[in-house]
Amino acid sequence: MAVNQYLKPNVQTEQTLYEDIIIEAIKSYGQDVVYMPRELVNEDDIFSDDAVSRFSAAYNIEMYVETVDGFEGEGDLFSKFGVEIRSEVTFVLARRRWAKQIAYVNNALNFYRPREGDLIHLPMSKSTFEIVKVEDESPFYQLGNLPVFKIRCSLFEYNDEDMDTGIEAIDSIENNAYAQVLTFQSFTGQFQVGENIRKTIDSDAGIYLNAEVTAWNDSDKVISLAHIGRTDGKFAQFADSDSITGLTSLATGLVMSSAGIVEQIDINDTNQNVDFDADATTFLDFSESNPFGDVT
Repeated sequence: MAVNQYLKPNVQTEQTLYEDIIIEAIKSYGQDVVYMPRELVNEDDIFSDDAVSRFSAAYNIEMYVETVDGFEGEGDLFSKFGVEIRSEVTFVLARRRWAKQIAYVNNALNFYRPREGDLIHLPMSKSTFEIVKVEDESPFYQLGNLPVFKIRCSLFEYNDEDMDTGIEAIDSIENNAYAQVLTFQSFTGQFQVGENIRKTIDSDAGIYLNAEVTAWNDSDKVISLAHIGRTDGKFAQFADSDSITGLTSLATGLVMSSAGIVEQIDINDTNQNVDFDADATTFLDFSESNPFGDVT
């Protein structure tokens, strides 16, 4: 039996009206959120991943929280590693608003939809979510078009990413980043908090050791660094007698040759990071290829 010939699904005016109603509903009942695209600093060509990502752009846009009864997921779990919060949420975003507010040419974004791995900050709950799946065919062509994205997210777990969005509530997440404190033997100029510093490893090959300045005390010759890593993706840390340069201030410093580097892992009074770090050397042989294998 043929469909009703008087109700055509691909009428442009009806599609536009449908989208207008959706946008108005989201603006009325949705939430203002912050969308942050993930930037891959040194992308792995095989896995299309990056050990250290950066979030430097933030875009305000409205989304509807589909899970109106609260966050989904497994909730709060008590495990042998402590409390794990596994909250999930589904956002609804109008495609036209995405194209106008975020994906327009001035933002220099080269993707047509939200991407898995990007972040969404929800100020209402003061929480940040990572996009797990973007459903771009739901509802399925009701009027012959696809007016919305459904974005399924899980609570973001910080993993030493570089947060430089300019929004304090978001950038403060990186206070938990792994950091080192260096004491200089000598320095020239003044380093700036927030700037990147560099140690040259192989200038001909363009390989450097970079980090971000999180604190600087010129009277004590002490500088705190986070997001430490080589530009070629290999593991490295600063060492005694290293010479480093600020990329913005052009200040230079020479690390003290003895006890000049301290890992800043004692974040609070109750943690046991230092104890674990010291005790691990008594039973883990890091000269082996697999120090976490059978104990010898």
